[in-house]
Amino acid sequence: MDVIAGLLGVIVALVLAYLFASIKIVRQGYNYTIEHFGRFTTVARPGFNLYPAFFYRVGRKVNMMEQVIDIPGQEIITRDNAMISTDGVVFFQVLDAPKAAYEVSDLYMALMQLTTTNLRTVMGSMDLDETLSKRDEINARLLSVVDQATTPWGVKITRVEIKDIRPPADIVNAMGRQMKAEREKRANILEAEGTRASEILRAEGQKQARILEAEGRKESAFRDAEARERAAEAEAKATELVSIAIEQGSPQSLNYFIAQKYVEAIGKFATSPNAKTILFPVEATQLMGTLGGIGELAKEIVGGASSPPAPPPRPRIEAAED
Repeated sequence: MDVIAGLLGVIVALVLAYLFASIKIVRQGYNYTIEHFGRFTTVARPGFNLYPAFFYRVGRKVNMMEQVIDIPGQEIITRDNAMISTDGVVFFQVLDAPKAAYEVSDLYMALMQLTTTNLRTVMGSMDLDETLSKRDEINARLLSVVDQATTPWGVKITRVEIKDIRPPADIVNAMGRQMKAEREKRANILEAEGTRASEILRAEGQKQARILEAEGRKESAFRDAEARERAAEAEAKATELVSIAIEQGSPQSLNYFIAQKYVEAIGKFATSPNAKTILFPVEATQLMGTLGGIGELAKEIVGGASSPPAPPPRPRIEAAED
């Protein structure tokens, strides 16, 4: 009985060990490939899985989460024969565990080599300035090429990023001098444009000032001409009225007309540029007598008298010449 009980105990222990060996617990984020005598049969999903031991075994434990591979720094010759150092990172995710396990021997090494060679190809076909200014374009081209190449492996390339691009020191110095020259050039251009705009505005202002000045002179000349025209019309009207008055036998108008011209003539002596001092020993009564004599002369002319009037006394005028 003891032997039978011991045998049963051994059998139960073996059964339990077999059951435990047949249980496959898959962690979240992983897929296990199940092989039947070395041949792939199915995929064990996260959670509890039961596959008979010795008949089925776990082939590969495939990480289904998004992963990143660091691309080490490397030297690349650009299209314009400039040597640059660059590195980057690749983000990828396995979508098909059997393909990732059995279509490629070493997935991580394959992705690294594929990205490195395509990085050399893409950046080698560009100039140095393009590699420094078009990182987005480089990333997009790498992503397209690498993702297309890894599709048979059941892998999806989500992102490819260039971390750093390091030109040689002499090229960096040359680029610094070029940048300085470009900035000085832009500064000189802006300064010249500002001077040009200032000169244009100043010329426009002077032009407007000359136009306004010419318009002012034109308006002034027009006003002066109009004033002279009005004065001439008034003079002609006054002469006409005096003539009419004389014809009608009224010499007072002629007296007023002659007296006005007489006073104007005396005023011109005072404004003469050659005379410093002018003495007029003329009394008011003499001036009235002169005007009266002129009136008598006009009467005789109008009335047809035979004896001429006495000539008016001439005032003594002494002028000191320069």
